[in-house]
Amino acid sequence: MGRIVRLDQNMINMIAAGEVIERPASVVKELIENSIDAGATRITVAVEDGGRRLISITDNGEGMVADDLAAAFESHATSKIKDTTDLNGIATLGFRGEALASIASIAHIRAVSRTPKSDQANCIEIDCGVSKPVGPCSGDVGTTIQIRDIFYKTPARRKFLRTANTEMGHVSEQFTRIALPHGRLDLTLVHNGKELYHLAGNLSLRQRIAQLFPMLPADDLIETQTEEKGIRIRALLGHPSASRTNNQFQYAFLNGRFIRDKFISHAIKEAHRGLLEPNRFPVAFLFIEMPHEEYDVNVHPTKTEVRFYNSNLVHSQILSTMREKLLGTDLHMPAKLPSGPPSASEDSRQVQRARRQEIADAMADFFKQHRPVNRQQQFDLQPDERPSRAGTPSELKPAIPCETAPPELSFEGPKYLQIHDSYIVEQTEEGFVIIDQHALHEAMLYETLRQRAGSGPLESQRLLLPETLDVTDAQVDTIENNADVIARLGIELTPFGPRTYAIQAFPTLLAKVSPVGFVQDLVDLLLSRKAAPNPEDLLDEVLNMTACKAAIKAGQKLTDSEIGQLLADRRRYESISRCPHGRPTTITFSIGELEKQFKRT
Repeated sequence: MGRIVRLDQNMINMIAAGEVIERPASVVKELIENSIDAGATRITVAVEDGGRRLISITDNGEGMVADDLAAAFESHATSKIKDTTDLNGIATLGFRGEALASIASIAHIRAVSRTPKSDQANCIEIDCGVSKPVGPCSGDVGTTIQIRDIFYKTPARRKFLRTANTEMGHVSEQFTRIALPHGRLDLTLVHNGKELYHLAGNLSLRQRIAQLFPMLPADDLIETQTEEKGIRIRALLGHPSASRTNNQFQYAFLNGRFIRDKFISHAIKEAHRGLLEPNRFPVAFLFIEMPHEEYDVNVHPTKTEVRFYNSNLVHSQILSTMREKLLGTDLHMPAKLPSGPPSASEDSRQVQRARRQEIADAMADFFKQHRPVNRQQQFDLQPDERPSRAGTPSELKPAIPCETAPPELSFEGPKYLQIHDSYIVEQTEEGFVIIDQHALHEAMLYETLRQRAGSGPLESQRLLLPETLDVTDAQVDTIENNADVIARLGIELTPFGPRTYAIQAFPTLLAKVSPVGFVQDLVDLLLSRKAAPNPEDLLDEVLNMTACKAAIKAGQKLTDSEIGQLLADRRRYESISRCPHGRPTTITFSIGELEKQFKRT
């Protein structure tokens, strides 16, 4: 007798459960999706002990007759598909037919279902694959499925379950993934008898986000939507200041199904390029609608992975939709002024009054020392279309001041001053702004470099005396392998010996940057990229470094004309609210907030 034997059906279902049912949250996902496919408009999820003891799903869908109720828990039994042609256009959330059979093989199940045309409900009980006959019982229209003691007969799987709080966190996440794209559903989540969420079916998407994510300012989400080439995209994006340390708050949905896709993740990242600090992730809620035949969802049993037949089109449309909206939105960061506690003792109020008076005195003293700009000494603030060779604002010549009368200070028009040789304070009609001079200039240089590098090599000039640098063998290979990137920067390198290169030409935008020092840093950056990156991504990283090195430095004293030129130049750019590293260039202070702080309102 041979050693190979056929497994019984229940063993097959238990093995399949290992793919489909990872934890209680997996059960919640599969059952809610079945309720949605059944046309339910109201679904209640009740969980005990994080789902380890009980998971109960009740819906008001179309229900099942007795024969269907029994067949639903058999392996690969489904009403969603009939033949292979149906796989080309799957419009339901569940369709594979293995979820209920897998769940029934690892827990005790009781299911009650009633159709609108029936006077009574039907009930079935299954204990780890062993089923009792279907019998009549009482029940409302719809279906209720109770799953008790998940994995209780498979202790090897049960021991991998975490604490009740951890498992409940996963249940809540699955609940959220269903609730966001299905706004018409009335959804309730209960844990150990306590209602955690009740999302009415008439809530707007913003209201639903506000309930599910109270830590996010839902009203401030930036919304955009487009429809092109059969693909409809709707996105709600968080302000860059609301970015997170991971992608926990990135949700992508395809025709109501939560998905994870590397092309979509990359598009979201690229749309926020230059708007976030490194290693920060944007907040994004993305909803995609497209013909079902344009993608394949039958890739993985959990159905969170899909395969697009034209992934490049999906990527480009998501990227352009988000990027265009972000660049056209004022993303300057508003200042967050401190607010006192709602109630305080008389002693603490006296301390606060004393501190406010100290602040007021300090500000008065400060502005006595920093007089407003003398408007009789006018500067030509028209920006020079060509960047200066120093990479700093173009030099401007002041007009000859009037000598027949003492200077008269005017408070009309913008006023500005530099503090700590790093920040520029500018008065506006709404209050004032504080500008990080390095971040602002870096952002402007980056945009200029990116535009010019996109149309060809950067403008360069030949050095009268070529400068040389010594390199290692590994650096020689790096220079040769990245010759195209180096050339697009306007840098010309020629061999000058076994391990020596000569710098023959250098970008005009970096005229005051040491050519040897810059090329050394450039080679180090290229060498640090172990894997072969996308050429455009690599060029973008190099341009980031270039802009940073050429920009005005923190601690650099600027003349009034240089400050005026810097502020005038910024108006040529659409969106420079953040530098390429993601740091804010400008923080705004409203006069209203100041008046609140000084108790004038």
